[in-house]
Amino acid sequence: MLQGAGISALSLAGAGAWWSDREGVFSVGEGPAYEPWRNWSAEQGPLALVSAGILAANPHNTQPWRFKLADERIEIHADTARNLGTFDPYLREMHIGLGCAVENMVLAAAARGREAKVTLVDGSLEPIPAAPRPSLVAIIELAPGPRRQDELYDAIPRRHTNRAPYDRGRAIAPELLGSLHSLAGESTGLKLLLFSADSERKKLGDLMVAATETIIADQRMVDDSQRWFRQRWADVQKFRDGPTLDTAGLSPLVAALAKIAPAPSPERNHRYWLDATRDVQVPSAPVLGLIAVEALYDRAQAIRAGRAWQRMHLFATTRGLAMQPINQPVELVDRERQLAREPVAARALASLVGDPSWKPTFAFRLGYPTRDVPPSPRRAVGDVVI
Repeated sequence: MLQGAGISALSLAGAGAWWSDREGVFSVGEGPAYEPWRNWSAEQGPLALVSAGILAANPHNTQPWRFKLADERIEIHADTARNLGTFDPYLREMHIGLGCAVENMVLAAAARGREAKVTLVDGSLEPIPAAPRPSLVAIIELAPGPRRQDELYDAIPRRHTNRAPYDRGRAIAPELLGSLHSLAGESTGLKLLLFSADSERKKLGDLMVAATETIIADQRMVDDSQRWFRQRWADVQKFRDGPTLDTAGLSPLVAALAKIAPAPSPERNHRYWLDATRDVQVPSAPVLGLIAVEALYDRAQAIRAGRAWQRMHLFATTRGLAMQPINQPVELVDRERQLAREPVAARALASLVGDPSWKPTFAFRLGYPTRDVPPSPRRAVGDVVI
């Protein structure tokens, strides 16, 4: 019997090792889905800019971009089919993500001795079209210029959203916060608000948690979010997009166990999201922040907000800081507008800002990380070029 038990134990161990390997337990950040992070500077010409652009921050890792190339011109299109549904009913967050890509591309152009002139397509953000198709949002025109490879460009492959706990006891120096204000480009119709005092930070943190509670009680929003989540390793490598267990802010051990466990229900997944927001992400952050614009549903202002976020996140990376969007309050503003409800979330944010001329479009946290985090999967350059 002991011999039989030993054989059974070995069989189970072998099966567990096989399942662990199949689910990527020992392959964090590996495989084709992560190649763009390793090969990001290998391309030449306009493709070099695209290689940098696809590593930009973007909502729920939907990677909602397409690029049309000519010798000295790149068109950036919103791939509106890659939308978040009720999470982003006016494609506001999509345009913020596109702005992040534009910023990376401008930095990549300068590093290769090219001046990049950016032209944004004006207009208002509209509801998701019934027949989604690529929509032009920006044009980058290139010309010879001085080669400038600054620290923000070098940080592109090291910038990752960090959802793990931050070091609440480690304050951020005022001069670093001042640099973020400068990088935000507040002279271009943007306003950065940083909340480090306990009372102010608590007010915004409470809004973040309350918005998350409202969102997970909305089944349509849960469903629209869940369809992007990649639980299985095979899906990570197949789709090369969406949130994954490795980027959820879990400890390495918990992430490994979650990979080999049965997939939880969408409701349980989003309950974890609430728990992480309320119990880990908000309370561990020494600074919470907002990026505000003058017109919440202006396409160009959304793209400029994205460029500002990307600049700030790259700078934070160079200084050993971590950042994470916690944009649930503004997502709720969009959802209330879509449903023609009382603008409860908008009023709550307005009371925090204290100036009716500024509308928050992006909410986030900032702090020193307690652990490094892996990259998110990315589609290949060839998959996003028209």
